[in-house]
Amino acid sequence: MSQTHDASFAARHIGPRPGDVKAMLKTLGLASLKDLVKAAAPEGILSDAPLDLPKGESEAAYLEHMREMARRNKVLVSCIGQGYTGCITPAVIRRCVLENPAWYTPYTPYQAEIAQGRLEALLNFQTMMADLAGMEVANASLLDEATAAAEAMTMLHRIHHREHRKSAAHAFFVADTCFPQTLAVLRGRAEPLGIEVVVGQFRAIEWSDRFFGALVQFPDAEGNVCDYRSFIEKAHAAGVKVAVAADPLALTVLTPPGEFGADVVVGSAQRFGVPMGYGGPHAAFFATREAYVRELPGRIIGVSVDRNGEPALRMALQTREQHIRREKAKSNICTAQALLANIASFYGVYHGPEGLKDIAMRVHRLSRVLDEGLRGLGFVQTNPYWFDTVRVVWPEARGSVHEGLKALSEKAGFNLYYPDSRHAQITLDETTTVEEVQALLKVFAKALGGKAPRKPSDRALSRIELVYHDDLIRTSPFMTHPVFHAHRSETGLMRYMKALEDKDLGLSGAMIPLGSCTMKLNAAAEMEPVTWPEFANLHPFAPVEQARGYMEIFGRLEAALREVTGFAGVSLQPNAGSQGELAGLMVIRAYHAARGEGHRNIALIPSSAHGTNPASAVMAGMEVEVVACDSRGNIDLPDLDRKIEAHRDRIAALMVTYPSTFGVFDPDIVDIIAKVHAAGGQVYMDGANMNAQVGITSPGRIGADVCHLNLHKTFSIPHGGGGPGMGPICVAEHLIPFLPGHPLAPVGGDRAIAPVAAAPWGSSSILLISYGYIRMLGSDGMAEATRLAILGANYLKRRLENAFPVPFTNAGGWVAHEVIFDVRPFKDRSGVDETDLAKRLMDYGFHAPTVSWPIPGTMMVEPTESEPKEELDRFCDALLAIRAEIQAILDGHADRLDNPLKNAPHTARMVSATEWTHPYTREQAAYPDPGLKLRKFWPSTARIDNPYGDRNLICSCPPLDAYEEVP
Repeated sequence: MSQTHDASFAARHIGPRPGDVKAMLKTLGLASLKDLVKAAAPEGILSDAPLDLPKGESEAAYLEHMREMARRNKVLVSCIGQGYTGCITPAVIRRCVLENPAWYTPYTPYQAEIAQGRLEALLNFQTMMADLAGMEVANASLLDEATAAAEAMTMLHRIHHREHRKSAAHAFFVADTCFPQTLAVLRGRAEPLGIEVVVGQFRAIEWSDRFFGALVQFPDAEGNVCDYRSFIEKAHAAGVKVAVAADPLALTVLTPPGEFGADVVVGSAQRFGVPMGYGGPHAAFFATREAYVRELPGRIIGVSVDRNGEPALRMALQTREQHIRREKAKSNICTAQALLANIASFYGVYHGPEGLKDIAMRVHRLSRVLDEGLRGLGFVQTNPYWFDTVRVVWPEARGSVHEGLKALSEKAGFNLYYPDSRHAQITLDETTTVEEVQALLKVFAKALGGKAPRKPSDRALSRIELVYHDDLIRTSPFMTHPVFHAHRSETGLMRYMKALEDKDLGLSGAMIPLGSCTMKLNAAAEMEPVTWPEFANLHPFAPVEQARGYMEIFGRLEAALREVTGFAGVSLQPNAGSQGELAGLMVIRAYHAARGEGHRNIALIPSSAHGTNPASAVMAGMEVEVVACDSRGNIDLPDLDRKIEAHRDRIAALMVTYPSTFGVFDPDIVDIIAKVHAAGGQVYMDGANMNAQVGITSPGRIGADVCHLNLHKTFSIPHGGGGPGMGPICVAEHLIPFLPGHPLAPVGGDRAIAPVAAAPWGSSSILLISYGYIRMLGSDGMAEATRLAILGANYLKRRLENAFPVPFTNAGGWVAHEVIFDVRPFKDRSGVDETDLAKRLMDYGFHAPTVSWPIPGTMMVEPTESEPKEELDRFCDALLAIRAEIQAILDGHADRLDNPLKNAPHTARMVSATEWTHPYTREQAAYPDPGLKLRKFWPSTARIDNPYGDRNLICSCPPLDAYEEVP
């Protein structure tokens, strides 16, 4: 008898079929999912009430709804600038990368052997940005320009106090012509660290020994292109290092900051093919001198070699810095914007240096035409030198016509930027046409009752040259590496991107069982609206009334998140989980200060916490006090009591992940929270494991005060090979007044903390994905997803626990939505460790689980609700086969050093080599599971030598001949 067809979205999103669920429950000896949840979680925190949310809707209905939301947005030609400009995403890049699950579903490249494609694209990004900035090294992107500037500030602070150990310098100068959102973020990040932000005119600053660093904008927020040579020379003479926030497109024609003395260059790569998206996501760049490479925040891609001596790429130096250094980490940056950095990277490959310079020159020429026309109408340009932004002041005799101009320009389809009542700024970009410049001149002419000049001919436009003094004109070459010259045809570029794609393993190829990372389905219907122009092409500082579609989506999303978390308030601003942690702690800090308890600065953090937790606490001005965990992975109550008693009057917050990072529901969580509250502290719940809470309990029900939500985990935003992410915070009623504000938009509470991101609503465009996830799954679907995530983890535990010990369960032997397996018992007798097992899994076509964390020598597995039973079984079968290979070593049937695990992964080149000297067969190496003969993923490189890469640090593209021997 055939089953009734289920066409709901939940049936598409959830992997196990009804019959599979029954079989999995039978394996566990349970009758229902309800029984499983009661066995895994403390009954006192569970709720039988369904989420007060609508039922799920079909993909077709959702997309029709989103078309209606899109129509409510009004996309004008944006001339606002301020760090965000229109651009053109080449269709081949949009289709082959941005909309391609092989690029947007992979995880951070911790297993570099199966991530060589995106690592190469990120290395291209680093090379391009270092070249444009005139610097020696760059990282593989940060979250946005404002937070990159904040990272520059804290890096320069560290460097200064390392070089001048007795220095009392804690002041950071910021030019008053930096972008307003950057200044606001800087102030918020500086205050808890005891850094004083001094804002002023860069030409008037008088240096003293109180300063350690400075930031200027190039071109600045007014559009002016300033010569900072003298400023930097004087700063350096006073022992002050200088960061420059720069526009990368302008750097194709302007002297790069590295050549006029800058120590750090930051900026946004948004205009390199990444849509504005009402604020993001966009990749920031961070470039500096090689002397400071070990102080760089974020991730760096470096060149190393594999076991065969062939060049190979991997993350250098700071692969998992937060988990290693914790409260001593350089920053709390965990993910960045890898997918967007890759788009910008391919944009550079697509255009090459000549193409980028042509775009820059065309933008500048159009701005010159606009300037000349405005001068002819009687307006006064305030910038002696500029790149793409014309800033005019009204003629004195005419007074202010600001409001009239605003109405006329919007009616004509343009948004301008008005810094005050006397000035208007017009920023042009890659998308600007001659006709649009002419239309702008007609608007200004109408505002003054004049007549616009005639439209220039293309020939006249092409004759316009740069008019800067020589010190401002770039003469140095950039992007000279062959990769930026070799793929100019679409055929060539398409094949290059495909070649890189084929080197990577994403969710499009296999299950990615990373514990704590929730690698679930990113449904195509959720993704589709992101690139619609009504959502993609809106400037984040456009008038709110032009973003009514976004506003309605934000309102509905916030309401849904309040219901899911049991909290009263939401901020959508944090554009990463780490930024959500920081925002939540800063809200708690502000709350204590408002009650006259600003002295509370102790963060209690369990030893099992994510590494970003202690790093975020330090950034929020708190001291970290580690609380021990017991043998079951729960918070050690006697140790918690001791820590509370020792610091009772200073406790600011407890940071707790629930279920715990050990994969269990702590049965004492309600009592733990009550103890912290009794001591006057607040409870911050890290939302990384919300996939085990949605629909069955909530942070609010449990008693927490604030949580952040990793939308790229629980709510299906794709990881993008290391970003983007979103980390909104949800708070209890008493914390709402302190939610983050923004200088250019009406967000935040009555006593708002400073913004934690450059854009008011963070990476707005990808909020659409989580909105779709919630809307299509609905109340029942989200709760079912939670129950099936818990089912999958317990099913894996039951199938594998006899082969690999499970060190952490609750008293009944159950886990939450992830499970830890112990590899340590085999190491002494077989020599096999968790790394060997991870690399061998590649030969079976799998990405490894999370290894060596939270406990060294273990692997943490999270199956998610999206994986079908057959994939879970395939994964179990692979691990059981590997366990048999370990047993062969233990029994003396396989060599301790020369065996399939120690030599893994095996590349096609290795197994097809003329000579084969190993004691096991080629077939065992390449096809340990016969099913792989039907579909085989080949790692593109053999095991990589990580220490070699750190000893011989290369962070930009090596010459192509280095790859000639690589298949």
